[in-house]
Formats: sequence, C-alpha cells, structure tokens
Amino acid sequence: MLAAAVGSLLHPGPGSLLRCAPGTTLRPRGLPGYSTGGTPRGSGPQDPGKVHRVPAENTPSQFDKKILLWTGRFKAIEEIPPRIPPEMIDAARNKARVKACYIMIGLTIIACFAVIASAKRAAERHESLTSWNLAKKAKWREEAALAAQAKAK
Repeated sequence: MLAAAVGSLLHPGPGSLLRCAPGTTLRPRGLPGYSTGGTPRGSGPQDPGKVHRVPAENTPSQFDKKILLWTGRFKAIEEIPPRIPPEMIDAARNKARVKACYIMIGLTIIACFAVIASAKRAAERHESLTSWNLAKKAKWREEAALAAQAKAK
C-alpha cells in the first residue's frame, strides 16, 4: 500500500496536483496548460497571442519534381513552384512508394506465372534438375578421364 502511494507521487498522471505544504500546490512541469512559474532567462516579455513562424518550405530536387509529376500532383515540370511545403513532398513520396510496391507485387505475380509455365514445358520434355546434374557430372568425369590420359602419355 505504501509503495503504491509513493509510486503515484513519483509518477503523477496528467492533470494531477501535488501537495507540498499546507496551502501550496505544485503542478507537474512540462504538461500542456501549466505555467513554469515565469519566463525563461534571456527571453523578454512574450505575447501568447503572437506566434512568429516562418512557413516551412523546401526547394524540390529534380528527383522530387519527377515524383511530384509521377504521383499526379502537377501536370508538367513548369507548373512546379520553386518552393514547396515539406508535407507535399512527403505525401508525394509516400504515394510513389505505394505505387512502386504495387508495381513490384504485380511483377512478382507475373514472374511466378512465367516460372510455372516454364516448369510445365520442361516437365513435358522430361527435363529436370536431377537429369541436368547427372549429365553435367558425367561430362566432368569424361573430361577428367581424358585429362588423366593426356597427362599419362
């Protein structure tokens, strides 16, 4: 019972208040909606209503431009603006990744059917890996015997 009480004090949940002394409360730091008790050192007065943010934009590379075209985001390279939000590039890359996976899945299925057809044709000709291996080893034995005869002469 005591261990559970101490554990809950050491790891307070979100929104829980800790009582330190009679009449004072200590809120957990780092949680949204709670003040840290003042402004950090070195920063001046801050207006919570004003947030100065620079819009995040990237210059797309030639590869990114090709991906943007392939995924249908733009119709021509001339339409692509010089600066693009990173979210647009990420979305285009994800879409291209999915398209590439679908293409590889399709090619794998086609290759499976090609191997099956080739194996059926080989079975009709009575060819197998075992017969190929036996023929190859017989040829090696003949070559080794001829080499031994030529060396003995």
